[in-house]
Parts: sequence; structure tokens; C-alpha cells
Amino acid sequence: MSFRVLSVVAGAMAAFVAAVVVGLSAAQALSLLGIPDPGPLTTYGLPALRAVADLAAAVTVGSLLFAAFLLPPRDSGLLEAGGYRAVRRASGAALVWAACAALLVPLTVSDTTGQPAGDIWRPEKLWPVIAQVEVAGAWRTTTLLALIVAIGCRLALRWGWTPLLLAGSLITMMPLALTGHSSSGGAHDVATNSLILHMVSASVWVGGLVAVLAYALRGGPGIDVAARRFSLAATISFVVIGLSGVINAWVRLPASDLFSTTYGKLVLAKAAALLVLGVIGYLQRRASLPALAADPGDRRALIRFAGVEMLIFAATIGLAVGLGRTPPPPPTSIPTPVEVELGYTLAGPPTVSRLLFDWRFDLIFGTLAIVLAALYLLGVYRLRKRGDAWPVGRTIAWCSGCLVLLLATSSGVGRYAPAMFSVHMGAHMALSMLAPILLALGGAVTLALRALPPAGREGVPGPREWILAAVHNPVSRFLTQPVVASIIFVAGFYALYLGGIFDASVDSHAAHLMMNAHFLLSGYLFYWVVIGIDPKPREVAPLTKLGMVFGTLPFHAFFGIALMSMTTVLGGWFYRTLGLGWNIDLLADQRNGGSFAWASGEVPLVVVMLALLIQWSRSDQRLAKRTDRAADRDNDAELTAYNAMYAELARRDREVRR
Repeated sequence: MSFRVLSVVAGAMAAFVAAVVVGLSAAQALSLLGIPDPGPLTTYGLPALRAVADLAAAVTVGSLLFAAFLLPPRDSGLLEAGGYRAVRRASGAALVWAACAALLVPLTVSDTTGQPAGDIWRPEKLWPVIAQVEVAGAWRTTTLLALIVAIGCRLALRWGWTPLLLAGSLITMMPLALTGHSSSGGAHDVATNSLILHMVSASVWVGGLVAVLAYALRGGPGIDVAARRFSLAATISFVVIGLSGVINAWVRLPASDLFSTTYGKLVLAKAAALLVLGVIGYLQRRASLPALAADPGDRRALIRFAGVEMLIFAATIGLAVGLGRTPPPPPTSIPTPVEVELGYTLAGPPTVSRLLFDWRFDLIFGTLAIVLAALYLLGVYRLRKRGDAWPVGRTIAWCSGCLVLLLATSSGVGRYAPAMFSVHMGAHMALSMLAPILLALGGAVTLALRALPPAGREGVPGPREWILAAVHNPVSRFLTQPVVASIIFVAGFYALYLGGIFDASVDSHAAHLMMNAHFLLSGYLFYWVVIGIDPKPREVAPLTKLGMVFGTLPFHAFFGIALMSMTTVLGGWFYRTLGLGWNIDLLADQRNGGSFAWASGEVPLVVVMLALLIQWSRSDQRLAKRTDRAADRDNDAELTAYNAMYAELARRDREVRR
């Protein structure tokens, strides 16, 4: 069976399973929601198209992953033939993804309103409704983003663009990940975060498998390396999918309903499919990887197992779509306004004890903090194991930065941040002003370059080469310009809070995720340029670094004063809906947040100045040592030449006087 035929069969299977599963539960869903039947085109066409869209999204992500990290580029930086085909495949899959997303806009409106799809296709009837239906708006955004990815894949010829296109394809998945069942109801913060991890991991696994299978069928060189790298990615994805699936089901489904409800039975069926896929993946790893290592031309085991796995994956995607279309059991109790808006309850006002010990683990940033710390310690262990030293201070700085990230997002600070502006601003300052300083002083890039093995002149580029490429690419050079890094660091404060973005999106979990990411990345970029010990795309003079620090300081101070001077409450409409009796004076709470912003610049300033002084001192010491070593090697030839020059000048001066 050719790859194209296999792809068509997989798409048809995903669509068929999704339509069948939804057909079995559609009547229940409509009756629970009180919506009239929109007709068979919507009832069965919507899940079928959604399954094809999800499969196309996975192929897009996996093909770009394959081109970016599973195959090496040419020495010139151009894509290798297999990578070029993978990028073109990603372009075609993205077009299918965009087409399905565009068709799902009217079908979603039909499904939500109960009107037949044929009655709402006209633009004058469709466009006014899209803004009122969140999922339809998400599909519209997905259409636009998928088209951008498709065009970018058509234009890309160099390897350096593939990681950016991969990031773009993952971003394209986010509008749908942040809507639906997981974005509403109790524990929707945990459910949404787990769904993001679930969708990304599934796309990496499914799409990567499709890309490896297509490459194996074509007989491309280096399949042994690609299969080995994909095996690691698939193993990590399997673990993440399993854990995130359990968490998502746990917050949606009481254990007592697992066997007695349609939703619970679909969860069990999906779990069984995942176990089957895990077993097949294990068998494939046992059979295909040794065969490829012994003979890269022996692809029979890889093709056989990957083909079966691809078809089971297609059925599992259809099952997942059916699960997403099936309403979970209704809650046993009426949620409070706080639980509806935040996804959880608050025990009372934010005391010191609650801020420190009333934890709610953030699956995105909490996991990120733990993974970053673990990888760093693994790198230090590798260096120590081979007898190389690594400064303890850098390890302490990095782990402290990870701890600040964990506390700001997963402790009581992270729990109360969405409900109170002052706590939110405290978390903001920790993520943008404190954690980045500690992370920049940790020197993670330097550690990775020393701990990771080089590929060698004849070897296949790996993580070490990818890091070097990321550090020295044109995008990094642009972002690390002192003016650019300073503007990104400072402008976010004003655009977010004084530009109206925060007030408009304060109730959005997605907005809070993006805000945290912006705080952390913009702060790390700024302090990487100012005090970072890692290699940079450009060298910055010490006086310029000092100018960056003192140049941004007044803007931070003015921002804090502006918040304290405001007479209107940012996000006040949202904070009032929470009905927190102990947070009635919202303007006073906002002033407290402004005071945090104003005062928080002092501590980082002291740390940065101390770090700069130490770095300059050590730089002078290194320069002196290099000079002394050079003098020892050439018997102080430089000083001798310097003295000879002055002696010659003195001789000429005497001759002139005569």
C-alpha cells in the first residue's frame, strides 16, 4: 500500500469513527443542551471534518518536526531532499487543515444554534454570529493561522526556518485547545492546561510517525538516525499523553461515572487505544531500531509496525473527537461565581500562610520549572562524572530561578493571582524581574554546550548544534540588540496595562498563560544581554549594559506611579463578578499592585549591579592572566617593544635639540 493510499484510508477511518461515536451520543448531547437537531449534515459532518482537521494538524506538526530535528540539513544550510519533501507535505497538510477549519465555522454555528447548515451559509447571516460563538471564532482563527503556515512552508528552503514554522504550527493549535469543554466549568484551568499538553504531544507522536513512515517508504538515507530520535520523542509523548489524559478525565468525570456513562465508557476506550499504541510502539522499538542500526536499508519492521500504528492512531483520533463532542456528566453541586470564573475556590484572603502553602500546581509553568531544573542538574552531573568542574554558584542561581518560577505560578501566589490585581502584579514582577536574573546567571546554554556531545565533522547535527544555530541566527541577533531588548522588556508593561489589553482579557485563562510567558521571556532576553554569562549573537560593551539598566529603570518607576495614580480599576468588571467579600476596595488593591511594581525594581537593580561589577572584575583578571601568560611565552616581548619605542622617541628628541 502506497503512502498516499494509506493517508486517505487513515483520514477516512478517523472521520468514520468520529461520526459513528457522535451519532451514538448526539441525541444525548442535544437534549442536555436544549438545542434542536441541526440535521444530519451538521450532526455527522462536523465530527468527521474535525477528525480530518486534527489528523491534518498532526501531519503538519510532525512533518515540520521531522524536517527540523530528525534529519540533518545540508552543509550550506539548505534543506536536505527528505526535509524538503517533509516541509512540502506540511504545506499540503496545513492547506487541508485550513480548509477543514473554514468549513467547520458554519457547521459549528449550525451545531450551536440548532439551525440547519444550509440556512446559515450566506455571509450576511454567518459573520454576525461567529463573534458570539467562541468555538466558531476559534475555527476562524485557526483557518487564518493554518494558511500562514502553509504559505510559509511553500517558501521555506533553508533549515533555519523549520523550527519557526514548527512553532507556528503549534500556535495554530492553541485557539481550539483553549475552547470547548475544558475551558468551562470547574477546574477548567487544570483541564485546559492538560488539554494543551495532550494535543501537542499527540500531534508530535502521530505526525512524527507519519513523517518517519513516509521517509522510510521513499528509502531516504539516515532513516536509522531519524527513527532513533523519533523513538525518544514518541516515548516522551506517550508519557505526557497518558498523564494529561488521566488529569483531564479526573477533573471532568467522577470515578463513579466511569463505567455507567457514555462519557466514561469513551474515556476507557481511549485509554485502551493508548495502551495498544504504547505496546505497538514498544514492539516497534524492539524490532525496528536494532534492525536499522545493523542495516539502515532494512526498513521492513519499521514500515510494518508504523503502518499498523498509523491506522490505529486514525481510529483513536476519531474516538477522541467523539469524546470531545460528548458532554461530561453534569456537576453534582452548583459552582460558586469564583469557581465558574477561576475553575477553583479560594479559602479566604491571601494571608502569608496561604500564599506560601495553598498550592495549585500549574501544569504548564510548574512542569516547565521542574523540567528545567532537572535537565540542568543532569548536565552538571554529566560534567562532574567526566571530571569537569562547574561553578556551584551558577547551579544555585539556576535552581533558584526555577524555584521562583514554580512559586509564582503554582503556590498560593499563582492561585490568588487571577483573583487579585496586587497578587497578580507580585507574580508579574517575580516572573519578569527576579526569575530571569537568576536564570541568566545560571548559564544554561554554556552548560549545555559543554555537557552535550558534539556531532563532529562527519556526524549528524544534534542538540548541541541546534543550540548554536539558535544562538547565532539572525532572529537572535535582532532580538539581542540593546535597544530592541530594552523596548520589548519595557513596552510590555505599558501595552498590557495602560493599553487596555489586561482590562479586556482579565477573565481569559489563555491570556494569563500568554502574559506569564511574555513576562518570563522578555525578562530573560533583557537580562541575558545585560548580565548573562552565556554566548550571545553580539558582544555588548559594559557601558552599554549599564545604560540599558539605568535607561529602563525610570520607565519601571513611572509605570508603578501611574498605576498608583489611576482612579479607574483595571479589570474591575471581572473582579466584581467574583464577589470576594474580603477584596471590596479594588482601587486600594490596585494601588498596592502599583507599589509592588514601583518598589520591585530596587532589588533587581542591586543584584544586576553586583553581577556586572563581579563580571567586569573577573574580565580584568582574565585579561591580566592572558597578558602574563603571553609575556612568559615571549619573554615580555610586548613590554620590551614598548620600552624600545619610548627609547627611540627620546633619542630622536635629543637629536632635535642638538
